[in-house]
Formats: sequence, structure tokens, C-alpha cells
Amino acid sequence: MNFWCERAWLPEGLAERVLVRVENGRIASVSTVDTIPLGVRRLYGVVVPGFANAHSHAFHRALRGRTHDGGGTFWTWRESMYALAGKLTPQSYYRLARAVYAEMAVAGVSAVGEFHYVHDRSNEFGYALREAAADAGIRLTLLDTCYLAGGIDQPLNEVQQRFSDGTAEAWAARVADLRSDDVMRVGAAIHSVRAVPRAELSVVAQAFPDAPLHVHLSEQPAENQACLDAYGLTPAGLLAEAGALGPRTTAVHATHLTPDDIATLGSTGTGACFCPTTEADLADGIGPARELADAGSPLSLGSDQHAVIDPLLETRALEHNERLRTGQRGRFAPVELRDAATRHSALGWDGGRIEPGAPCDLVAISRTTPRTAGSLPEQVFLSATASDVDTVVVGGRVVASGGVHETLGDVGRLLTTAIEELWA
Repeated sequence: MNFWCERAWLPEGLAERVLVRVENGRIASVSTVDTIPLGVRRLYGVVVPGFANAHSHAFHRALRGRTHDGGGTFWTWRESMYALAGKLTPQSYYRLARAVYAEMAVAGVSAVGEFHYVHDRSNEFGYALREAAADAGIRLTLLDTCYLAGGIDQPLNEVQQRFSDGTAEAWAARVADLRSDDVMRVGAAIHSVRAVPRAELSVVAQAFPDAPLHVHLSEQPAENQACLDAYGLTPAGLLAEAGALGPRTTAVHATHLTPDDIATLGSTGTGACFCPTTEADLADGIGPARELADAGSPLSLGSDQHAVIDPLLETRALEHNERLRTGQRGRFAPVELRDAATRHSALGWDGGRIEPGAPCDLVAISRTTPRTAGSLPEQVFLSATASDVDTVVVGGRVVASGGVHETLGDVGRLLTTAIEELWA
């Protein structure tokens, strides 16, 4: 199928009446036309590249709306997460992840990075996630996570045993049996400096040198203090010592950083993935996004624990958090926000642009809804929400239209069934 776009955000800027021709799921040509050819799918509004959700814990979606009644902290919220993790089987996780990835697809996500640590020393859970992504019609980067300790110098608790392979070498041997294909790329993750001891960090960092490497970094002040007390280094400094930083690495959250940490991440080209709605939900804090970008860290965005699955809200929150933190508006230009929302390179995929050779991933955002009416086309990231996503194309195929998944149907029904099964 070929596509005619009322307006498309091309690398060189917005253009009107754009014809996108497709071959084998990739864009063959992009041109402006005066007459709409017969047989093409019309996409109205503003068409942008598919969104990249660079950080996901799919099973956390079952916690939405269940953890807000007792106050607490990130550390108390974690106990609810552990209780949920203990209930998962490969079959129930497949059903939940299929619904969660379908929710992402309807919101315009074409690729997701799954920070995956519930693996029970096997790859059965990983392949269940692969099938879930295939059913939802989006690409998956399985960031298989090394998780060896319950905290610095602390043993694993009962549920955390499900997350661990025992040693970094055993983790690497298991992950080596996973196979990438046209749906799933295999990447690696260090859960955190709390969960991987100093001596094991370099083993994880060097295990798969050509694959994406992600790590939770400085999400909590307590994590920083524990790392300083144990090693005399900040988490970023410890990762630098282990050779874990560089262009293929993405530091997730990167909230509580020193100026030296920012310089280290930027000088190594390490990416930073912000998850604004989760960081707000868990009262984590607001990280130095502008400073990281200026230092040389490419920014990406994730929905993490899925308090919200809405790439447009995450993008807007990146800018709004900067305004709250600094008292200044316009910290990021609209094109910078677009690039953060569509940075597929953080997941090892080629995408995030509407030009020949790229995957044909398109998101048509309506400009006639109560939220977007009157919005300038280049400012839809500051006015629209996922409810304004009209049509989603992944690999040249329409996967969602009008808020409904093309093959899975009503996503709310899927989510309700999968979540109620877990809490029954």
C-alpha cells in the first residue's frame, strides 16, 4: 500500500501533499503531488515517523490504578511490583504483553524496548514477548537484563530469584541462545548498579558488543548514596570504569546526576532515556534533560511502568518538566521533541524518519479534535495526545485506525481480560 499525506514531517521539515511509495515495508520514494493517485491510503492531519518507546516493563501495566491509595515511595511501590512479578507465567505474560503492545500500537508506537528481567533462567518468557509484539504488529528490542543482587551487598529476595541467572557468565550464555529476526532484536541490560556487582559489570558490558545496552541509572538518591558508600564512585562513574558507556548504551532515567556525571555521559555519546510520566508517578524527580542533550547525549523517551501509554504526553512532559525545573519556556524546539519521540536507534532499529530507505512507519495525528483544533502543524507535539492519533502504519501496513487495532480489535477488552486474570 502507498500513502498520501496531507502534511508530512520530513527530515527537511513539514511538507504538504506528500506521496509515500512503499516496497517491501520500506519507503521507496517520497514526493509532493498535485493530484492524489488512485488506490492510495489517505492520511489526514500531520504525519510523523513512528514513535519509539525506548523503555518498557510490560507487566507493570497491570499495576495502573492500583498503587495510589497509600502514599509511600518508589521503594514501597516496588513491593507491589514484586507481588505482581511473582504471579507471571509465560502464557499469562504473553496475553498481558500482547494487550500492552497493542495499546502502544494504537498510540503510534512502532518499536518498543522491553527491559526484560522476569526470565526464570530460561528464554521462554522472552519468546512469549516476541510473539506478543508480532501479534500487535510492532517491533521489539528484547533488552534481556542481568540481575544478580537484591542491592549492593544484599542477597536476592524470593521473587528476585526469578530475575537472576546466578552469574553474569550464566546470563550471557542464556542470552546467546536468543535469536534476532524481523520482529525481535536481542539487546542487553544491566538492571542497575544495585543489582549487578562491580566485578560483574564489565562482563555484561562486553558480552554483546554490537547490541544495544541499557541500564537504570541514578533513578533514586538512595541508589547514588549506596554506590558512593560502597565504591567511592557515582553510578555513572562506576559504569564508566566498567567500560559500559558509549554510543550503544542508553542510561534510563538519569535523574540525579552530578555535573561530572553529565559530562561523562555526554562525552561518551551515551544516550539518556527519560520516562516523564513514570518519574512523576513514582516521585523520582526531574532529570537534567537539556544539559545532557547539550553535553552530547541523544535523548529518547519511554513509558516504563505504563502509568500512561501516550508518546505525545511523554514528549510534552519532557519539555514541561524542563520548564518547571528552570522557570524557562521553550527548552526544546519542536523538532528536538520529535527526534526524542522517534529515536529508534536507541533500540538498534533503523527508523524514525520519513525518507527513502527507511521503514514505512507513519503516525497520522488529527488536527481537528478538541485538543488539536487550531494548533500549528509543527506544534502538534505540544497539543495532541494519543487520543488524536488517527492512523498508525508499521512497515507499510496499517496496524491501527480510529483508536482500534486492525487485527486485535478493542484494546480495552484485551487489557481487561489479561489484567483481571492476573489479579483473580
